[in-house]
Amino acid sequence: MNAEFIIAYRRRLSDRSKEFFETMQNFLFFSLRSFGAMIWMKRYWSDITTQMYAAGTSSIVIVLVSSISIGCLLTMEVGNQLESFGAKTLTGRATALSVIREMAPMVTGLMLAARVGASFASELGAMKISEQIDALRAFGTDPIAKLVMPRLVATLIMFLPLTAVSCAVGLIGGSFVAQGYHNIDPGFYWNSVLAPLEFHDFLVGFVKPPVFAVAITLVSCFNGFSASGGTVGVGQSTVKGIVVSSGLVLLLNFYISKLVLENL
Repeated sequence: MNAEFIIAYRRRLSDRSKEFFETMQNFLFFSLRSFGAMIWMKRYWSDITTQMYAAGTSSIVIVLVSSISIGCLLTMEVGNQLESFGAKTLTGRATALSVIREMAPMVTGLMLAARVGASFASELGAMKISEQIDALRAFGTDPIAKLVMPRLVATLIMFLPLTAVSCAVGLIGGSFVAQGYHNIDPGFYWNSVLAPLEFHDFLVGFVKPPVFAVAITLVSCFNGFSASGGTVGVGQSTVKGIVVSSGLVLLLNFYISKLVLENL
């Protein structure tokens, strides 16, 4: 009985390993084809602008709400800790470094992974289930160039300004908390925010959005293209895309910060 169980377990493990590596191979080819399709950007520019509105303009509200919440919370907590050391006037400095380097890119990436990634996966999954993607192939249109590449270019363009907006709103929200909660003069706050900032602080924060854009878009679109099993399959592929892209945002956020800060 134990021997049969071990054999069955090994067989399942082998099947899952083969499935994983096959998926990684398909994802690699899918990604290479998506980047290669950028030579057709001019042809599909109208699709790109449509996706820019969907991925960028329509996401401003959720970015503003999450960013101002993070900025206010950081300022309140950091100020409380610094007050015990008699360094409350440095609250702006700590908040600025946290927001620009880490929190604004990461929170924006997570919000966009949930909103934009879910939208991409569900739209493409529905098209796959209803055989619209097969219809594009039948008419001689590359579905990756038509459906994936515009989304990839749109997120590459829009995620950076959304992160900049997130940084600005987070710091502005922090200034109101610093003045109203910690009784810090706005001049002291903004001086401690702006004075210590250096080039590598902005580099750490603003190199992340393009990387997040690529990860979120390719993972979400790949899961949409892989959907099967009707509407249930669309839901499963959408959830899988959100989970994987959100996890990648967290991992990439750490490793990008580590690499940039260690090499500057």
